[in-house]
Amino acid sequence: MYLIKQHPEIKNDLNQLDHSLRLLVFKKLKQLQNAPTLGLPLGNKNNMDLTGYRKVYVAKKKIRIIYEIIDKELVIYTIAIGKRNDMEVYKKASTRL
Repeated sequence: MYLIKQHPEIKNDLNQLDHSLRLLVFKKLKQLQNAPTLGLPLGNKNNMDLTGYRKVYVAKKKIRIIYEIIDKELVIYTIAIGKRNDMEVYKKASTRL
């Protein structure tokens, strides 16, 4: 099982979501602990190089979790959680790298 580590600003991301969405995010993170390759690989998104990171959808694609798998430590490092509107979640992820 993988350990979930989070970027320091993930708390802010979660606080922007309502309670029911937060629960769905936590449920998806729990799934990732056992199946880290569940998400889709990312590459270059609108001139934001997210190569090596993955995304997974929550709440019928309303919310995305951007994360990295660090195999040698068995860690899933979550760097951003949010909506896709105007590439918001990808911009957040890009600035946090």
